[in-house]
Amino acid sequence: MEEPQKNDLSTTSPEDDPVSSSSRQISVSEFSCHCCCDILVNPTTLNCGHSFCRHCLALWDAIEKLFPDAIRVRIEDIQQNNDIGQCLAAFQKYGNDHGPLAPNTGRANQQRGGGFFSGVLTALTGVAVVLLVYHWSSRESEHDLLVHKAVAKWTAEEVVLWLEQLGPWASLYRDRFLSERVNGRLLLTLTEEEFSRAPYTIENSSHRRVILTELERVKALGVKPPQNLWEYKAVNPGRSLFLLYALKSSPRLGLLYLYLFDYTDTFLPFIHTICPLHEDSSGEDILTKILDPREPTWRQWREFLIKYSFLPYQLIAEFAWDWLEVHYWTSRFLIVNAMLLSVLELFSFWRIWSRSELKTVPQRMWSHFWKVSTQGLFVAMFWPLIPQFVCNCLFYWALYFNPIINIDLVVKEVRRLETQVL
Repeated sequence: MEEPQKNDLSTTSPEDDPVSSSSRQISVSEFSCHCCCDILVNPTTLNCGHSFCRHCLALWDAIEKLFPDAIRVRIEDIQQNNDIGQCLAAFQKYGNDHGPLAPNTGRANQQRGGGFFSGVLTALTGVAVVLLVYHWSSRESEHDLLVHKAVAKWTAEEVVLWLEQLGPWASLYRDRFLSERVNGRLLLTLTEEEFSRAPYTIENSSHRRVILTELERVKALGVKPPQNLWEYKAVNPGRSLFLLYALKSSPRLGLLYLYLFDYTDTFLPFIHTICPLHEDSSGEDILTKILDPREPTWRQWREFLIKYSFLPYQLIAEFAWDWLEVHYWTSRFLIVNAMLLSVLELFSFWRIWSRSELKTVPQRMWSHFWKVSTQGLFVAMFWPLIPQFVCNCLFYWALYFNPIINIDLVVKEVRRLETQVL
Protein backbone atom coordinates (compact mmCIF):
# COMPACT_ATOMS: atom_id res chain seq x y z
CA MET A 1 0.00 0.00 0.00
CA GLU A 2 1.26 3.36 -0.92
CA GLU A 3 2.07 5.75 1.92
CA PRO A 4 -0.12 8.88 2.04
CA GLN A 5 1.66 12.04 1.07
CA LYS A 6 2.38 14.41 3.91
CA ASN A 7 1.26 17.69 2.42
CA ASP A 8 -1.15 19.01 5.06
CA LEU A 9 -0.56 22.26 6.92
CA SER A 10 0.35 20.50 10.13
CA THR A 11 3.52 19.16 8.61
CA THR A 12 4.60 22.47 7.08
CA SER A 13 7.33 24.29 8.92
CA PRO A 14 6.85 27.95 9.86
CA GLU A 15 9.69 28.91 7.59
CA ASP A 16 7.85 27.41 4.56
CA ASP A 17 4.49 29.10 5.35
CA PRO A 18 4.42 32.59 3.78
CA VAL A 19 1.46 33.65 5.89
CA SER A 20 3.13 32.62 9.13
CA SER A 21 6.45 34.11 8.15
CA SER A 22 4.87 37.49 7.34
CA SER A 23 2.40 37.56 10.22
CA ARG A 24 4.90 39.47 12.31
CA GLN A 25 5.04 42.27 9.71
CA ILE A 26 1.37 42.39 8.55
CA SER A 27 -1.53 43.13 10.88
CA VAL A 28 -4.87 41.42 10.35
CA SER A 29 -6.62 44.77 10.84
CA GLU A 30 -5.12 46.01 7.58
CA PHE A 31 -7.24 43.44 5.71
CA SER A 32 -10.44 44.07 7.69
CA CYS A 33 -13.44 46.05 6.51
CA HIS A 34 -14.00 49.19 8.57
CA CYS A 35 -17.74 48.68 8.27
CA CYS A 36 -18.37 44.98 9.07
CA CYS A 37 -14.99 44.43 10.83
CA ASP A 38 -14.55 41.17 8.89
CA ILE A 39 -12.03 40.11 6.26
CA LEU A 40 -12.30 42.23 3.10
CA VAL A 41 -14.38 40.90 0.20
CA ASN A 42 -13.95 42.73 -3.11
CA PRO A 43 -11.97 45.47 -1.30
CA THR A 44 -12.59 49.04 -2.37
CA THR A 45 -10.27 51.83 -1.19
CA LEU A 46 -11.59 55.39 -0.91
CA ASN A 47 -9.60 58.61 -1.34
CA CYS A 48 -9.22 58.84 2.43
CA GLY A 49 -7.18 55.60 2.39
CA HIS A 50 -9.73 53.40 4.19
CA SER A 51 -10.80 50.09 2.63
CA PHE A 52 -14.28 48.55 2.72
CA CYS A 53 -16.06 45.56 1.29
CA ARG A 54 -17.74 46.65 -1.92
CA HIS A 55 -21.10 45.26 -0.81
CA CYS A 56 -20.82 47.20 2.49
CA LEU A 57 -20.45 50.44 0.56
CA ALA A 58 -23.39 49.46 -1.66
CA LEU A 59 -25.59 48.75 1.37
CA TRP A 60 -24.53 52.02 3.01
CA ASP A 61 -25.46 54.03 -0.12
CA ALA A 62 -28.68 52.07 -0.48
CA ILE A 63 -29.74 53.04 3.05
CA GLU A 64 -29.31 56.74 2.24
CA LYS A 65 -31.39 56.40 -0.94
CA LEU A 66 -34.13 54.19 0.51
CA PHE A 67 -34.69 56.01 3.80
CA PRO A 68 -33.72 59.68 3.27
CA ASP A 69 -36.48 61.09 5.48
CA ALA A 70 -35.74 58.77 8.39
CA ILE A 71 -32.02 59.53 8.16
CA ARG A 72 -32.67 63.28 8.06
CA VAL A 73 -34.86 63.05 11.18
CA ARG A 74 -32.19 61.07 13.00
CA ILE A 75 -29.49 63.55 12.00
CA GLU A 76 -31.60 66.44 13.31
CA ASP A 77 -32.15 64.60 16.62
CA ILE A 78 -28.44 63.91 16.91
CA GLN A 79 -27.51 67.52 16.19
CA GLN A 80 -29.91 68.75 18.88
CA ASN A 81 -28.40 66.45 21.51
CA ASN A 82 -25.51 68.31 23.19
CA ASP A 83 -24.07 65.18 24.80
CA ILE A 84 -23.81 63.40 21.45
CA GLY A 85 -22.28 66.52 19.90
CA GLN A 86 -19.57 66.64 22.58
CA CYS A 87 -18.88 62.93 22.12
CA LEU A 88 -18.57 63.36 18.35
CA ALA A 89 -16.18 66.29 18.80
CA ALA A 90 -14.03 64.26 21.20
CA PHE A 91 -14.12 61.29 18.82
CA GLN A 92 -13.09 63.49 15.90
CA LYS A 93 -10.23 64.97 17.92
CA TYR A 94 -9.10 61.49 18.92
CA GLY A 95 -9.12 60.39 15.27
CA ASN A 96 -7.12 63.44 14.19
CA ASP A 97 -4.58 62.94 16.97
CA HIS A 98 -4.12 59.28 15.94
CA GLY A 99 -4.04 59.87 12.19
CA PRO A 100 -0.66 58.09 11.72
CA LEU A 101 -2.31 54.81 12.77
CA ALA A 102 -4.12 54.68 9.41
CA PRO A 103 -2.86 52.10 6.90
CA ASN A 104 0.33 53.19 5.20
CA THR A 105 -0.84 51.93 1.83
CA GLY A 106 -3.87 54.23 1.82
CA ARG A 107 -1.81 57.28 2.67
CA ALA A 108 0.73 56.42 0.02
CA ASN A 109 -1.99 56.09 -2.61
CA GLN A 110 -3.48 59.40 -1.55
CA GLN A 111 -0.12 61.15 -1.76
CA ARG A 112 0.61 59.65 -5.16
CA GLY A 113 -2.81 60.75 -6.43
CA GLY A 114 -2.39 64.35 -5.24
CA GLY A 115 1.24 64.88 -6.22
CA PHE A 116 0.66 66.26 -9.71
CA PHE A 117 -2.38 68.25 -8.64
CA SER A 118 -0.46 69.78 -5.72
CA GLY A 119 2.24 70.83 -8.16
CA VAL A 120 -0.31 72.51 -10.41
CA LEU A 121 -1.80 74.37 -7.44
CA THR A 122 1.67 75.49 -6.36
CA ALA A 123 2.43 76.78 -9.86
CA LEU A 124 -0.88 78.65 -10.05
CA THR A 125 -0.28 80.14 -6.62
CA GLY A 126 3.10 81.37 -7.83
CA VAL A 127 1.48 83.01 -10.85
CA ALA A 128 -1.10 84.66 -8.61
CA VAL A 129 1.62 86.04 -6.33
CA VAL A 130 3.50 87.46 -9.32
CA LEU A 131 0.31 89.17 -10.55
CA LEU A 132 -0.33 90.53 -7.09
CA VAL A 133 3.15 92.05 -6.87
CA TYR A 134 2.80 93.40 -10.41
CA HIS A 135 -0.44 95.24 -9.71
CA TRP A 136 0.88 96.69 -6.49
CA SER A 137 3.91 98.06 -8.31
CA SER A 138 2.25 98.97 -11.62
CA ARG A 139 0.68 102.17 -12.93
CA GLU A 140 -2.25 101.90 -10.57
CA SER A 141 -0.97 104.96 -8.69
CA GLU A 142 -0.99 106.91 -11.96
CA HIS A 143 -4.57 105.89 -12.63
CA ASP A 144 -5.53 106.83 -9.10
CA LEU A 145 -4.04 110.26 -9.71
CA LEU A 146 -6.33 110.87 -12.67
CA VAL A 147 -9.53 109.72 -10.98
CA HIS A 148 -8.79 111.88 -7.93
CA LYS A 149 -7.20 114.91 -9.60
CA ALA A 150 -9.34 117.79 -10.86
CA VAL A 151 -9.40 117.91 -14.66
CA ALA A 152 -8.46 121.61 -14.69
CA LYS A 153 -5.10 120.63 -13.17
CA TRP A 154 -4.25 117.93 -15.71
CA THR A 155 -1.00 118.24 -17.58
CA ALA A 156 -0.67 117.58 -21.30
CA GLU A 157 0.70 114.09 -20.61
CA GLU A 158 -2.27 113.30 -18.38
CA VAL A 159 -4.69 114.50 -21.06
CA VAL A 160 -3.02 112.11 -23.54
CA LEU A 161 -3.29 109.30 -20.99
CA TRP A 162 -7.01 110.02 -20.63
CA LEU A 163 -7.38 110.07 -24.41
CA GLU A 164 -5.57 106.74 -24.92
CA GLN A 165 -7.88 105.00 -22.47
CA LEU A 166 -10.86 105.78 -24.69
CA GLY A 167 -9.83 103.00 -27.05
CA PRO A 168 -7.04 101.76 -29.34
CA TRP A 169 -8.19 104.17 -32.04
CA ALA A 170 -7.29 107.13 -29.82
CA SER A 171 -3.58 106.54 -30.45
CA LEU A 172 -4.12 108.10 -33.89
CA TYR A 173 -4.58 111.51 -32.26
CA ARG A 174 -1.95 111.23 -29.55
CA ASP A 175 0.76 113.20 -31.31
CA ARG A 176 -1.67 115.94 -32.32
CA PHE A 177 -2.70 116.57 -28.71
CA LEU A 178 0.92 116.49 -27.54
CA SER A 179 2.09 118.91 -30.20
CA GLU A 180 -0.63 121.38 -29.19
CA ARG A 181 0.16 120.86 -25.49
CA VAL A 182 -3.51 120.37 -24.63
CA ASN A 183 -3.78 120.51 -20.84
CA GLY A 184 -6.87 120.16 -18.69
CA ARG A 185 -7.98 123.78 -18.93
CA LEU A 186 -7.74 123.81 -22.72
CA LEU A 187 -9.47 120.43 -22.99
CA LEU A 188 -12.54 121.77 -21.18
CA THR A 189 -12.93 124.56 -23.76
CA LEU A 190 -12.73 122.43 -26.94
CA THR A 191 -15.89 121.91 -29.01
CA GLU A 192 -16.91 119.45 -31.71
CA GLU A 193 -16.16 122.00 -34.43
CA GLU A 194 -12.62 122.49 -33.15
CA PHE A 195 -12.04 118.73 -32.97
CA SER A 196 -13.11 118.32 -36.61
CA ARG A 197 -10.64 120.87 -38.05
CA ALA A 198 -6.90 121.43 -37.83
CA PRO A 199 -4.78 120.92 -35.86
CA TYR A 200 -6.77 118.02 -34.35
CA THR A 201 -8.54 116.90 -37.55
CA ILE A 202 -10.67 114.13 -36.08
CA GLU A 203 -12.63 113.27 -39.22
CA ASN A 204 -14.26 110.10 -37.89
CA SER A 205 -17.63 111.17 -36.48
CA SER A 206 -17.90 108.19 -34.10
CA HIS A 207 -14.49 109.05 -32.63
CA ARG A 208 -15.56 112.65 -32.09
CA ARG A 209 -18.79 111.49 -30.50
CA VAL A 210 -16.99 109.24 -28.01
CA ILE A 211 -14.51 111.99 -27.11
CA LEU A 212 -17.27 114.56 -26.61
CA THR A 213 -19.42 112.15 -24.58
CA GLU A 214 -16.54 111.34 -22.28
CA LEU A 215 -15.60 115.01 -22.08
CA GLU A 216 -19.13 115.85 -20.91
CA ARG A 217 -18.78 113.28 -18.14
CA VAL A 218 -15.46 114.80 -17.13
CA LYS A 219 -17.01 118.27 -17.00
CA ALA A 220 -19.91 117.03 -14.90
CA LEU A 221 -17.76 115.12 -12.41
CA GLY A 222 -14.78 117.45 -12.37
CA VAL A 223 -12.46 114.44 -12.39
CA LYS A 224 -11.80 111.48 -14.65
CA PRO A 225 -14.53 108.82 -14.24
CA PRO A 226 -13.28 105.25 -13.66
CA GLN A 227 -12.85 103.34 -16.92
CA ASN A 228 -11.33 100.05 -15.75
CA LEU A 229 -11.22 97.76 -12.74
CA TRP A 230 -8.35 99.48 -10.95
CA GLU A 231 -9.81 102.95 -11.32
CA TYR A 232 -13.19 101.71 -10.13
CA LYS A 233 -11.47 100.14 -7.12
CA ALA A 234 -9.63 103.41 -6.41
CA VAL A 235 -12.87 105.42 -6.43
CA ASN A 236 -15.09 102.79 -4.77
CA PRO A 237 -12.86 100.56 -2.60
CA GLY A 238 -15.66 99.30 -0.35
CA ARG A 239 -18.14 98.65 -3.13
CA SER A 240 -15.58 96.87 -5.31
CA LEU A 241 -14.64 94.54 -2.45
CA PHE A 242 -18.30 93.86 -1.68
CA LEU A 243 -19.15 93.16 -5.32
CA LEU A 244 -16.17 90.84 -5.73
CA TYR A 245 -17.22 88.66 -2.80
CA ALA A 246 -20.95 88.96 -3.52
CA LEU A 247 -20.56 87.93 -7.17
CA LYS A 248 -18.48 84.95 -6.00
CA SER A 249 -20.85 83.54 -3.38
CA SER A 250 -24.14 85.26 -4.29
CA PRO A 251 -24.09 86.37 -7.94
CA ARG A 252 -27.84 86.87 -8.14
CA LEU A 253 -27.96 89.00 -5.00
CA GLY A 254 -24.94 90.97 -6.19
CA LEU A 255 -26.53 91.80 -9.53
CA LEU A 256 -29.79 92.68 -7.77
CA TYR A 257 -27.84 95.09 -5.58
CA LEU A 258 -26.39 96.77 -8.69
CA TYR A 259 -29.86 97.14 -10.17
CA LEU A 260 -31.35 98.67 -7.02
CA PHE A 261 -28.53 100.91 -5.79
CA ASP A 262 -26.10 101.50 -8.67
CA TYR A 263 -28.22 101.37 -11.80
CA THR A 264 -26.80 104.19 -13.93
CA ASP A 265 -23.09 103.96 -13.18
CA THR A 266 -22.65 100.17 -12.99
CA PHE A 267 -25.69 98.09 -13.90
CA LEU A 268 -26.54 99.91 -17.14
CA PRO A 269 -22.99 99.56 -18.56
CA PHE A 270 -22.98 95.93 -17.38
CA ILE A 271 -26.15 94.93 -19.24
CA HIS A 272 -25.13 96.85 -22.39
CA THR A 273 -21.83 94.93 -22.37
CA ILE A 274 -23.12 91.39 -21.86
CA CYS A 275 -26.37 91.87 -23.78
CA PRO A 276 -25.51 94.39 -26.51
CA LEU A 277 -28.27 96.30 -28.22
CA HIS A 278 -27.26 95.07 -31.66
CA GLU A 279 -26.49 91.41 -32.31
CA ASP A 280 -23.71 92.30 -34.77
CA SER A 281 -21.87 94.54 -32.30
CA SER A 282 -19.25 91.96 -31.31
CA GLY A 283 -16.48 94.14 -32.74
CA GLU A 284 -17.78 97.32 -31.14
CA ASP A 285 -15.46 99.12 -28.77
CA ILE A 286 -16.01 98.34 -25.08
CA LEU A 287 -16.17 102.02 -24.15
CA THR A 288 -18.97 102.61 -26.66
CA LYS A 289 -21.07 99.96 -24.90
CA ILE A 290 -20.28 101.35 -21.47
CA LEU A 291 -21.16 104.92 -22.41
CA ASP A 292 -24.49 103.92 -23.98
CA PRO A 293 -27.10 105.88 -21.94
CA ARG A 294 -30.15 104.22 -23.49
CA GLU A 295 -32.46 102.03 -21.47
CA PRO A 296 -32.23 98.29 -22.24
CA THR A 297 -34.74 96.92 -24.71
CA TRP A 298 -37.07 94.02 -24.02
CA ARG A 299 -34.77 91.71 -25.96
CA GLN A 300 -31.85 92.69 -23.74
CA TRP A 301 -33.90 92.18 -20.58
CA ARG A 302 -35.09 88.78 -21.77
CA GLU A 303 -31.58 87.58 -22.51
CA PHE A 304 -30.32 88.96 -19.20
CA LEU A 305 -33.08 87.43 -17.07
CA ILE A 306 -32.62 83.95 -18.59
CA LYS A 307 -28.89 83.98 -17.87
CA TYR A 308 -29.48 85.62 -14.49
CA SER A 309 -31.78 82.79 -13.42
CA PHE A 310 -29.83 79.78 -14.71
CA LEU A 311 -26.26 80.87 -15.51
CA PRO A 312 -25.38 83.94 -13.42
CA TYR A 313 -21.66 83.23 -13.51
CA GLN A 314 -21.77 83.21 -17.32
CA LEU A 315 -22.77 86.89 -17.15
CA ILE A 316 -19.59 87.63 -15.21
CA ALA A 317 -17.49 85.58 -17.63
CA GLU A 318 -18.96 87.39 -20.65
CA PHE A 319 -18.32 90.76 -19.04
CA ALA A 320 -14.70 89.82 -18.28
CA TRP A 321 -14.29 88.52 -21.84
CA ASP A 322 -15.02 91.97 -23.26
CA TRP A 323 -12.23 93.41 -21.09
CA LEU A 324 -9.50 91.04 -22.27
CA GLU A 325 -7.62 93.80 -24.10
CA VAL A 326 -7.61 96.00 -21.01
CA HIS A 327 -7.11 93.41 -18.25
CA TYR A 328 -5.28 90.55 -19.93
CA TRP A 329 -4.51 88.22 -16.99
CA THR A 330 -7.14 89.51 -14.58
CA SER A 331 -9.95 88.86 -17.06
CA ARG A 332 -8.70 85.31 -17.58
CA PHE A 333 -8.68 84.68 -13.84
CA LEU A 334 -12.25 85.96 -13.63
CA ILE A 335 -13.38 83.78 -16.54
CA VAL A 336 -11.79 80.63 -15.08
CA ASN A 337 -13.24 81.42 -11.66
CA ALA A 338 -16.71 81.90 -13.15
CA MET A 339 -16.49 78.53 -14.90
CA LEU A 340 -15.40 76.80 -11.69
CA LEU A 341 -18.16 78.45 -9.66
CA SER A 342 -20.72 77.33 -12.26
CA VAL A 343 -19.51 73.74 -11.86
CA LEU A 344 -19.68 73.97 -8.05
CA GLU A 345 -23.20 75.37 -8.23
CA LEU A 346 -24.19 72.50 -10.53
CA PHE A 347 -22.78 70.02 -8.02
CA SER A 348 -24.81 71.70 -5.25
CA PHE A 349 -28.05 71.44 -7.21
CA TRP A 350 -27.28 67.83 -8.08
CA ARG A 351 -26.70 67.00 -4.42
CA ILE A 352 -30.02 68.55 -3.46
CA TRP A 353 -31.80 66.71 -6.26
CA SER A 354 -30.22 63.32 -5.52
CA ARG A 355 -31.11 63.59 -1.84
CA SER A 356 -34.71 64.60 -2.57
CA GLU A 357 -34.28 67.86 -0.69
CA LEU A 358 -35.95 70.19 -3.19
CA LYS A 359 -38.48 71.27 -0.60
CA THR A 360 -35.64 72.70 1.49
CA VAL A 361 -34.56 75.09 -1.29
CA PRO A 362 -36.70 78.07 -0.10
CA GLN A 363 -35.37 77.70 3.43
CA ARG A 364 -31.80 77.47 2.13
CA MET A 365 -32.30 80.59 0.00
CA TRP A 366 -33.69 82.55 2.93
CA SER A 367 -30.85 81.44 5.21
CA HIS A 368 -28.30 82.40 2.57
CA PHE A 369 -29.94 85.80 2.02
CA TRP A 370 -29.97 86.47 5.75
CA LYS A 371 -26.34 85.41 6.11
CA VAL A 372 -25.11 87.59 3.24
CA SER A 373 -27.15 90.58 4.41
CA THR A 374 -25.84 90.27 7.96
CA GLN A 375 -22.25 90.00 6.81
CA GLY A 376 -22.65 92.98 4.47
CA LEU A 377 -24.17 95.11 7.23
CA PHE A 378 -21.42 94.11 9.63
CA VAL A 379 -18.67 95.05 7.18
CA ALA A 380 -20.42 98.35 6.33
CA MET A 381 -20.54 99.29 10.02
CA PHE A 382 -16.86 98.59 10.64
CA TRP A 383 -15.56 99.64 7.21
CA PRO A 384 -14.05 102.98 8.40
CA LEU A 385 -12.02 101.08 10.99
CA ILE A 386 -10.55 98.50 8.58
CA PRO A 387 -7.02 99.41 7.36
CA GLN A 388 -6.67 99.93 3.63
CA PHE A 389 -3.87 97.36 3.49
CA VAL A 390 -6.21 94.68 4.84
CA CYS A 391 -8.86 95.63 2.27
CA ASN A 392 -6.32 95.35 -0.54
CA CYS A 393 -5.22 91.93 0.68
CA LEU A 394 -8.82 90.71 0.79
CA PHE A 395 -9.50 92.17 -2.67
CA TYR A 396 -6.50 90.54 -4.34
CA TRP A 397 -7.08 87.29 -2.48
CA ALA A 398 -10.62 87.05 -3.83
CA LEU A 399 -9.46 88.07 -7.30
CA TYR A 400 -6.43 85.80 -7.80
CA PHE A 401 -6.39 83.11 -5.11
CA ASN A 402 -10.05 82.09 -5.02
CA PRO A 403 -9.84 80.47 -8.49
CA ILE A 404 -7.04 78.25 -7.18
CA ILE A 405 -9.12 77.25 -4.16
CA ASN A 406 -12.11 76.55 -6.40
CA ILE A 407 -10.00 74.23 -8.56
CA ASP A 408 -9.33 72.14 -5.47
CA LEU A 409 -13.04 72.11 -4.59
CA VAL A 410 -14.04 70.99 -8.08
CA VAL A 411 -11.49 68.16 -8.04
CA LYS A 412 -12.80 66.99 -4.66
CA GLU A 413 -16.37 66.99 -5.96
CA VAL A 414 -15.34 64.98 -9.03
CA ARG A 415 -13.51 62.45 -6.88
CA ARG A 416 -16.51 62.18 -4.62
CA LEU A 417 -18.67 61.30 -7.60
CA GLU A 418 -16.14 58.71 -8.73
CA THR A 419 -16.20 56.95 -5.36
CA GLN A 420 -19.98 56.81 -5.14
CA VAL A 421 -21.49 53.42 -5.93
CA LEU A 422 -24.66 53.95 -7.91
